[in-house]
Amino acid sequence: MTTEVQNRVTSSVVPDELRLNVLPRYLGRHYLTGESMVYDWAARLCSRYEGGFFHFFALSNDGFYMAPVDMGRVHVRWHMNGYSDMMGADAFGITVTLFALCHLAEKTLDDTIIERYHQLREFAAQHVEAANILRAID
Repeated sequence: MTTEVQNRVTSSVVPDELRLNVLPRYLGRHYLTGESMVYDWAARLCSRYEGGFFHFFALSNDGFYMAPVDMGRVHVRWHMNGYSDMMGADAFGITVTLFALCHLAEKTLDDTIIERYHQLREFAAQHVEAANILRAID
């Protein structure tokens, strides 16, 4: 077994009955602010985003992310780094969660939030749309 396969980070959708515990578990006392930031970043990065239901995903490295349901491919644009391209809803969710975690980490200086960012970034680097995600957050 190669090291890459051994270190592969996997994701799984959190079942509906466990959703209420997800954000407090991963973001602690910052869970309401963090959730709001994800939705805010979604609106900033995609003009088509107008709210909607998000799935929560748990990662095998103890990270997490949120991704919109039934959005399909979306155009994502961030003027601060010149990024403008299409990506799938899952990649979009990873991207907006990374932006939100970075913003929340800057605001709170909480080591747990910083760790959550790095856990998600590790997963993002292995994602099928890794190049797009990493260009968007650069």
